[in-house]
Amino acid sequence: MKYLKELENCELCEWRCKVNRLSGERGICRVGLPEVAYSDLAPTLGSYSVTMLGCCFRCLYCNAYRLSQYPDAGWFYRGYVPPKELAKETMDKLESTIGKSLGANKISFTGGEPTIHLPFIEEVVKEVKKFVKNLGVGIATNGFCTQNTLKRIIKIATSISFEIKAYDEEVNRVLTGAPSEPILRNAEILIKNYKEKIRVFRSVVIPGITDTQIPKIAEFIANLDPAIPYRLIGFRPNFILYYHPGPSEKNMEKLTSICRKLGLQDVSWSGYYPIEPKKHDLIKKADQYYSTPEGRLAALYLLSAGCPTHPRSCGTCFIRDKCPACLMEPWNLR
Repeated sequence: MKYLKELENCELCEWRCKVNRLSGERGICRVGLPEVAYSDLAPTLGSYSVTMLGCCFRCLYCNAYRLSQYPDAGWFYRGYVPPKELAKETMDKLESTIGKSLGANKISFTGGEPTIHLPFIEEVVKEVKKFVKNLGVGIATNGFCTQNTLKRIIKIATSISFEIKAYDEEVNRVLTGAPSEPILRNAEILIKNYKEKIRVFRSVVIPGITDTQIPKIAEFIANLDPAIPYRLIGFRPNFILYYHPGPSEKNMEKLTSICRKLGLQDVSWSGYYPIEPKKHDLIKKADQYYSTPEGRLAALYLLSAGCPTHPRSCGTCFIRDKCPACLMEPWNLR
């Protein structure tokens, strides 16, 4: 598997762990060989969608945490699939009766975070393109890749979905365990130079945590190009934030209106899941580490889950290989 040689010194994301994933060493993403969770035709995307395992973030609200926190979450999936095998599978599905009826003409990669498996994705795309002309390639990303990785993504992708979790450094760190600067840097590069590759930018609206971030993200995008599509996704209580309330319909409408007033021309939203908020007794401890109300609120859930490193930094955490916040049953955090 010569195409995976760079995984012997992995620097695909901005953690730049330099671990040998092929020999059993593990970095922040905790994965070795590129592994597939599942794959199937995606009617809304008109593509054959491949969901990859693992992620370089540890988001408090991940709605696919069994995938993103693999293998620590303890679930089992499809595993490593040779590129030629996945390429043939893709071609068969695209050319099937159902595939043709959907007008499916591309392969898309999601996760988890697919870009931590970029050499695998490049190899699969290369194999499919031997037989499928004008193949579309979609990639959904959290944007935390190196600039070199971004260049390679841009080279093979025809459409990129880019999620910005938060604008402020503290809020992004407490939500994801990672800094925001590389994400904003990559977003700017993409918008300024390759906007034809952009399918959509998106953010999840979490009451009290990211709703104050949405206007900042919208203004950031609008200042670069007001025509960029921006989608707001209502937070659905999940993972560490299992007992945190989702946004109301009114909240979503209000934020959408604010984004438009800030200059964005193409803004829409989906999903709202309002529930009663959970009360915490760790507010004073959270106050010690975080200065913003958003950071303190998110930290309450981290502290409840047993996260020991504050301010949060998954890349430097002394127990990153056995994170207590990677839970199999977050609903036990009562």
